[in-house]
Amino acid sequence: MTTSPTTRVPDGEVAVVFGTRPEIIKLAGIIDLLGDRARTVYSGQHFDRGLSEIFFEELQLAPPDVRLAVGGRTRAQQLGELVLRLEEELARRRPAAVVVQGDTNTAAGGALAANALELPLVHVEAGLRSFDRRMPEEHNRVVADHLADLCLAPTDTARRHLLAEQIPDERIEVTGNTVVDVAARLVPDAGERAALLDQLGVCPADFALATFHRPENVDDVERLGALLDELSRLPLPVVFPVHPRTRQRICAFGLEDRAEGLLMVPPFGYRAFLGLAAECAFLLSDSGGVQEEASVVKRPAIVVRRSTERPEVVGTFAVLVPSVADLARVVDEVLTDLPARHRRLSGLPSPYGDGRASQRCVEHILQLTNGGR
Repeated sequence: MTTSPTTRVPDGEVAVVFGTRPEIIKLAGIIDLLGDRARTVYSGQHFDRGLSEIFFEELQLAPPDVRLAVGGRTRAQQLGELVLRLEEELARRRPAAVVVQGDTNTAAGGALAANALELPLVHVEAGLRSFDRRMPEEHNRVVADHLADLCLAPTDTARRHLLAEQIPDERIEVTGNTVVDVAARLVPDAGERAALLDQLGVCPADFALATFHRPENVDDVERLGALLDELSRLPLPVVFPVHPRTRQRICAFGLEDRAEGLLMVPPFGYRAFLGLAAECAFLLSDSGGVQEEASVVKRPAIVVRRSTERPEVVGTFAVLVPSVADLARVVDEVLTDLPARHRRLSGLPSPYGDGRASQRCVEHILQLTNGGR
């Protein structure tokens, strides 16, 4: 592959590579604190405005310095294109370090491109493990962890996972999870939340908030149909902001009729989603980020998945439901003592830190690049 001539790079510049809604949210504080040192590279893995552009605006982030366009492809096509495009960009303008976040195709592609160019690699949110090799995300996070020069683990549990895989202790730092920093700052006040509920025609603590997008739930017609049936039968309104991937599957499978009992709406911005999460009776989701956000807004989350890489919230803020057939029973259990459950959760701290994770991450990144010495 032919690459462009190398561009002179300011000392200590850090390439921050991201391409999905969760990555934008979780890297916003790091980008802000890095200031002029940050060069943002947006892969376009999420190419829908509702999953990307609106989050730049809400988080007050400048437009990305570099935009790629790898969305709308298969996983293998995305990874191949990401590595090629990122290698070209990073070779043209070699940074002091490359930062990737989480378990996305963008994170894995960024890690491989940095490794190919022998650039120092930082993995934010390192060490998460579901131990479920059927999850594409599990492979992505393992690749990034083992290639990283610096693994920024959100919890001690994540650190232990890394040590168990023979990643040296000197390459690991525990920082907390950066989602706490952002979510705690952006949760709307009571007045704004009340306006959101009025707009949707629901009452406080009397509706469920549902999000589903993972392949295990939405790529199988029988499981997706069963999930829609169970959601429609719940004894309270279900607000369902529909991920573009999920909407496409519902239409392709001809399941529109089975979703008629749900309040299906386009994806919300982050502030609106947090506001609804703070007012709902409980959350229903297959999202990893929602499990973390539940610990910030102090609401129970019913996680409809075979496995989770976030065991820190299971048994407190979250309950794992691998089988859709068990969903109604678990919902009944949550509703039975809902006010007491809300009170109990309101007194529990988030296991993901104190809201200063971004600051700690940046300190370690600057030390790696000699910028903090």
